[in-house]
Amino acid sequence: MTTLTMLNEMAGSDFAAALQTHLEWGLRTLDLKGAIFGKSLLDLTDDEAAEAARLISRHGMNVHCFSTTLFHSEVELGEEEFRRTQLAGVTRAIELARIMHPRVIRLLGAQTHRRAQEADSIAYLHREQPWVIPLYQEAVAMIAAAGFHTTIENEVGACIFSAPGEVLEFFTELACPDSAHFTWDVQNFWQCGTFPTLSVYQQLKPLIGYYHVKGGQVGDDGSALRWNSSLEDASWPVVEITQQVVRDGVSPVICLNPSHGECKLGYDYSDIFRRDLEFLRRAIPEIV
Repeated sequence: MTTLTMLNEMAGSDFAAALQTHLEWGLRTLDLKGAIFGKSLLDLTDDEAAEAARLISRHGMNVHCFSTTLFHSEVELGEEEFRRTQLAGVTRAIELARIMHPRVIRLLGAQTHRRAQEADSIAYLHREQPWVIPLYQEAVAMIAAAGFHTTIENEVGACIFSAPGEVLEFFTELACPDSAHFTWDVQNFWQCGTFPTLSVYQQLKPLIGYYHVKGGQVGDDGSALRWNSSLEDASWPVVEITQQVVRDGVSPVICLNPSHGECKLGYDYSDIFRRDLEFLRRAIPEIV
């Protein structure tokens, strides 16, 4: 069976109440990011992390992922700045992980202000920023040495991941198959120019360890994302791709995220996260 989760803050800003909402929606696995005693994850003190861990245990829940935003900076800032900020953040994530016991720690795909000019971001990194992938290797090694797994996710905007080839080349050079996997955020990839299809999934499948789903609809002028929507009303083949992800067993936990896009006049956004969870369970019985 495949387990569902969602970013914890989607259930509300009060952490204890949000845990109860998770249970009411049939979720016992957590993906922690923000809204934890009014703070983002990496801003927690040790005492706050311990209190959060106690609440999680008391509710009979477990933590799958620490969704940090580490490495979500422009590579043009340089190696020294990344070491000062991002690797320091990895150290803090590990300290908190020892208290809260996630299975995986998320890093994000880095950004580049050269994105619009570079058809192949990995070739650009080789040419201009050769320290980037070795620094990811260092972060992955730190996380693995502490007993945790790394997941690296594609982000929106000027992310170095905009097409399957870039992801495949990056992970080939990362060369950490036992320590790191790819989080495929379907809608993020779509926003960066790659519309979600089964063919795209098959290319990424060997790398995927975590799968993020959001709704989203195209406008009247092509295949670009325009509208915020539920999963059931999404323009991409949600059920077809998700069924294959479940059958292949590549992502034992599937994470629901809030949809990007403009709000559509007259569209029903009420209780949309609960509706999305129910839709996935109804459409794919192997999901719990």
